[in-house]
Amino acid sequence: MVVEEPTGPVEHPDTVADAAATPEREMPWAELGLKAEEYESIRSLLGRRPTNAELAMYSVMWSEHCSYKSSKIHLKQFGAKTTPEMCAHLLVGMGENAGVVDIGEGWAVTYKVESHNHPSFVEPYQGAATGVGGIVRDIISMGARPVAVMDQLRFGAVDHPDTARVVHGVVAGVGTYGNSLGLPNIGGETEFDSSYQDNPLVNALCVGVLRHEDIHLASASGAGNKVVLFGARTGGDGIGGASILASESFEDGMPAKRPSVQVGDPFMEKVLIECCLDLFSAGLVLGIQDLGAAGISCATSELASNGDGGMHVDLENVLLRDPTLTAGEILMSESQERMMAVVAPDKLEDFMEVIRKWDVEAAVIGEVNGSGRLTIDHFGERIVDVDPRTVAHEGPTYERPYARPAWQDELNADTTDRLARPESAAELAEQVRAVVTSPNQASSAWVTNQYDRFVRGSTALSQPDDAGVIRVDEATGRGVAISTDANGRFTKLDPATGAAQALAESYRNVCTVGARPLAVTDCLNFGSPEDPDAMWQLVEAITGLADACQTMGIPVTGGNVSLYNSHGPDKGRIDSSINPTPVVGVLGVMEDVRRARPSGWHEEGLAIMALGTTEAELDGSAWARAIHDHLGGMPPRVDLEAEMALGRVLLALTEADGPDGEPLVRAAHDCSAGGLIQTLVDSCLRFGVGASVDLSAVQDEGVDDLTALFSESGARAIVAVPEALVPAVNAAAQAEGVAVARLGTTGGQMLVLTGSDLLADGGAGRPLVLDLDELGEAVEATLPALF
Repeated sequence: MVVEEPTGPVEHPDTVADAAATPEREMPWAELGLKAEEYESIRSLLGRRPTNAELAMYSVMWSEHCSYKSSKIHLKQFGAKTTPEMCAHLLVGMGENAGVVDIGEGWAVTYKVESHNHPSFVEPYQGAATGVGGIVRDIISMGARPVAVMDQLRFGAVDHPDTARVVHGVVAGVGTYGNSLGLPNIGGETEFDSSYQDNPLVNALCVGVLRHEDIHLASASGAGNKVVLFGARTGGDGIGGASILASESFEDGMPAKRPSVQVGDPFMEKVLIECCLDLFSAGLVLGIQDLGAAGISCATSELASNGDGGMHVDLENVLLRDPTLTAGEILMSESQERMMAVVAPDKLEDFMEVIRKWDVEAAVIGEVNGSGRLTIDHFGERIVDVDPRTVAHEGPTYERPYARPAWQDELNADTTDRLARPESAAELAEQVRAVVTSPNQASSAWVTNQYDRFVRGSTALSQPDDAGVIRVDEATGRGVAISTDANGRFTKLDPATGAAQALAESYRNVCTVGARPLAVTDCLNFGSPEDPDAMWQLVEAITGLADACQTMGIPVTGGNVSLYNSHGPDKGRIDSSINPTPVVGVLGVMEDVRRARPSGWHEEGLAIMALGTTEAELDGSAWARAIHDHLGGMPPRVDLEAEMALGRVLLALTEADGPDGEPLVRAAHDCSAGGLIQTLVDSCLRFGVGASVDLSAVQDEGVDDLTALFSESGARAIVAVPEALVPAVNAAAQAEGVAVARLGTTGGQMLVLTGSDLLADGGAGRPLVLDLDELGEAVEATLPALF
């Protein structure tokens, strides 16, 4: 099981001695995605030409996906703008496999979001499945037990003939892998837009739980310690997969790499989780790294680079599924469900005993030493001799040129002011139905019902509530809430504002369910860094997000950058790239998850209170998209101080009890995409209880019924409370300077809305009446009817 005699090599590898003796030999650096200057830099670092294996290692580890060579200099803003006060709850920050956050009472949570975009276009099922598997292994490698996953999915136009292929494959891949691992999927996003047609976004998040003392890091130190590769065998799937695939684009006339997408085995990963946790609890692991992009190349170079010495590896000891693999293929393979551990020699037998218990295969493939070098032999032939830092952490960085796009001003000038407005109550009612039943606003239950949301029994809230909530401590009820949000349309209109909006919405969602925001993870999905337009979007978004995090006092703990999400060989067009999509995940802590508030009410007679101010902000809105297929103007203004004030009100109300000892707030829901009408529809449909609402309560000068319904102004939410507790809501809001108004009352089987003009109760207008049974069937049927 553990030890296997290696088979002899069928190749004569290109050795370090060969490389020194044949300095002028032509090497396929361009085919591997390297630039001429990058190849010359490798030659300079080595003092000779690289061997085939070294060239492969550098090409993968210096790829955009692994090295962040175009974004690294800008990502430094996150660290530079993080104050000591922001780090009060941070145990592990950026630079490790995932950040770790202290949530109190000795508990810690690690979480991170990453992309698996390009592989999911080539092979949707395996691309999405292995994206989930990869992020789960990142969490395992921190020493944590994975407890939940989330997904952020974006697909092409609903009427495009290829969209169904991608949708069915991705949803099945996410669901099958997560369900097989026994991890609840507690939230996410699903969006359709033609900008993602050739570049679907599959971002996956995992959260894990551990005690403070259980944290493990990815480093190899201590001469004589053993390097053990364990888990699945190494095969030919995914050679150069995520690393090269995610660093290039698919268009004619541009570099294209389509190697095999990785193949996942969730049942192997489930065993691997339990095996790793046993190894950790027994104190048998000194350092650990999962094998994802770039496989053994990445794991060995990163472990050695993070350590205080060097490492030697005998590659023939790697257990193979395919004995015909060359040395380079073994190094580059991205076969899934593999981990690499550093183990003390006197603990090796105990380590192997745990390995045998779980029926997992393992092999000692190397040893830590004091050389400061990473050396790799294949059957006694030296094929790699490098400084590991030059591979893992000291790759090239580029100050790519960037500039505000030539088309940006025209896009911003094309506001919704020119769009036709409804002229009657009947026309407004038709538009309401059209928006809430559109693919991007209707229920995503067709997707989320394919995921198990309650396995493990620790889920307090999940989709369609504003944030997913997981109980961490069975005894006290302590837990965490996580929300992930992005708005590519807002970010297209103004990248800095769009990124800040994503943070504000995610922060608001976490507060709405009753959790205190502590930390941020992000996944930055943008176009080609070689396109000055897309690069400008990226830089603006990073700056906007970093500034917003600093203002809100919550640090970025880690994340991912996915570039080259572009269309065709032509740069500089308004449609050259996807809508820039910075996904922001906020994690908050709850002392008792039993206080988490759902997004809808299940009682009649509750008072519905509106918090925040509605302004005339329809640019980029769901109304503009669903009714007019329009994108233009400027996104809603971001007021982070108002967001934090709203958050304080929501938390104060959620943490309070009424005179009867029951929670003061019975339901809460933020206002975001789709505006107030979407919030009200969601809240009514959550448990099938209607409401009577008077929009004039939130209408200031210049805000008509249409705007009151569809404006997407930020820093707004609604709460439902017992009638007698309305004064408590007013007092809490007034204490923080947050606008508050009585909006209506829950009850019945209808959502009835009156307003000040088209929906006036009397005169030329008439109230809008929505039957919940009819509306519920319509919003539930939208996606199934399309796919």
